[in-house]
Amino acid sequence: MHNNQDRHSVEAGTHKVLSFGIPSYNAAADIDRCVESILEGSDYAADIEIIIVDDGSKDETPQKADEWEARYPGIIRAVHQENGGHGMAVLAGLRNATGTYYKVVDSDDWLDASALSTMLSILRGFEERDTRVDLFISNYVYEKVYEGTRTAISYKTALPRKRVFSWDEIGRFLPSQNLLMHSLCYRRDVLLDGDLPLPAHTFYVDNIYAYVPLPRCKTIYYADIDLYRYFIGREGQSVNEAIMVKRLDQQFRITRIMMEAYHLYEDVERPRLRNYMMGYFTMMMAICSVFSKLSDDPAAPQNLKDLWHDLKVYDERMYRHARYGVIGMGTNLPSKMGEKTTIGLYHLAGKIFKFN
Repeated sequence: MHNNQDRHSVEAGTHKVLSFGIPSYNAAADIDRCVESILEGSDYAADIEIIIVDDGSKDETPQKADEWEARYPGIIRAVHQENGGHGMAVLAGLRNATGTYYKVVDSDDWLDASALSTMLSILRGFEERDTRVDLFISNYVYEKVYEGTRTAISYKTALPRKRVFSWDEIGRFLPSQNLLMHSLCYRRDVLLDGDLPLPAHTFYVDNIYAYVPLPRCKTIYYADIDLYRYFIGREGQSVNEAIMVKRLDQQFRITRIMMEAYHLYEDVERPRLRNYMMGYFTMMMAICSVFSKLSDDPAAPQNLKDLWHDLKVYDERMYRHARYGVIGMGTNLPSKMGEKTTIGLYHLAGKIFKFN
């Protein structure tokens, strides 16, 4: 360790308020910016930890992870595993975390320094006052580098601010305001308290992460800070439409896992949370419906039919809400003309809500 970094050496046994898991696969080009943003925003604090999970990378990611650990022992740890995909890397970070809270930051994204500083002072305040908060929510920003634009997604119209609240106090979420992995920081024990069914080698697991643990969260805090910077603009990004069509089978897999996580009308007591989750699940069914129409895979229409059928068998009430609400009707219009209309509506929604 370099002498000028003595102030960053951390006493063994320092209590960690917040653990960051960074799932990293072939991330050598991006990982430094991601890690630096956390170190700088936290002012190299001893009460955070950064767990870089090298998910079987084929580039210099493993070496970079080890170098970061060597430079900041006690703050940064490198975990190496065989390639298992994003979900396995998220879980590996969680298994290795020791902090009260756990936040996932993808290796090609970064955090805003002043927002992170604010977040840490709030979380430290909870610890000092022994206030149990199960879920900390903050805003995120789509950084569209190729367009030179940024779109901030804020929750201030849907959530109370500057106090701890429960699901009974939430307002209506707009379709553009779904809670995503980028906006969530869970108490670690909430994530460990039940199954987190993230499948291996599957994209879009962040939907499960932002859905399944919610009913376990009894106390919530929302900070109106633009913390998470979500980078859009690479070739091969999993939210690119052509790629989403190609990975339709994975979209189906994730949607089924979400479907089978809850009988929403029986298992989720809080009506406002249930309505929110039903809306989120309906959106997942709509995505499956739209991309089945965009796909040239001859099996896609039958696979979609099977998914709707299985939902009806699993839970008739969830089926009715998902299929016969405005979104369900709009994304499942009959006939070729209906199909064209559905795709047109989807593209219009994309322009309005800027989701890809």
